[in-house]
Amino acid sequence: MGLLLDHIVIRVHDLTQTIEDFTALGFTVQQGGIHADGVTHNALIGFADGSYIELIAFLQAAPQRRWWDVGQRHGDGFVDYALLPSSVGAVIDAAHGRGLKYDGPQAGGRVRPDGARLEWQTGRPQTSDLPFLCGDITPRDLCVAEGAVREHANGVRGVASLTVAVEDLTASVQRYRALLGVSERETRAVALPGLGAVSAMVSIGDASVVLLSPVHADAASVTTEGAALRQQLATRGDAVFDVVLRADGHAESRVLDRDRTHDAWFEIAAG
Repeated sequence: MGLLLDHIVIRVHDLTQTIEDFTALGFTVQQGGIHADGVTHNALIGFADGSYIELIAFLQAAPQRRWWDVGQRHGDGFVDYALLPSSVGAVIDAAHGRGLKYDGPQAGGRVRPDGARLEWQTGRPQTSDLPFLCGDITPRDLCVAEGAVREHANGVRGVASLTVAVEDLTASVQRYRALLGVSERETRAVALPGLGAVSAMVSIGDASVVLLSPVHADAASVTTEGAALRQQLATRGDAVFDVVLRADGHAESRVLDRDRTHDAWFEIAAG
């Protein structure tokens, strides 16, 4: 019952401007469409490894939605990420058997600009440190087109790793073990004194998910990244913190301009 990284969600206010900004950074951006409930619309950045970035904006107020609330209070940026199961229901049942509750499966869908209808199922966790599940019902290539649209001028080929900021590392690690069915040995914590933080890592397909939590440290010894970690937890709570994108050997390794990425922290790692 393998799980793969499906996509990373960035909530934005102006989808048209966001498409222009990511295009300027060397990404090939695809128009997505309007979701079945008419509340949101999106655009996608698909990668050769099968994962993608979803740029999503609201078409109407939706105070009952967590992504709406976070965006209204704190602006654009990462709001979530999803794993791809072969069966949403089977993963939910397995997680329940290990003491972790996910809601679902729930039906979802959208209509592409060309009129094609997409359908999927989701499973939603109870806490924001965990990913949601998103399983395709219609063929995958209707959602994430294949071919040249997965090629990018900046050389990006996929997602190498993503970091999730968490307040309570021990509790989050236990939840990830229950979701993934992995052992304590596979999620051992590692101290990062330079950040004033402690981390644990799990592998999901070819990508790594790093759980990162601050520990008490002298403020003068905390790096800029460590301070940013604390700031995110104080505002957005447990959530995706940064993403490292894997690129071909000819690409330039760099941190992307956060004005262009709408406050989402991306790094490109070449080679």
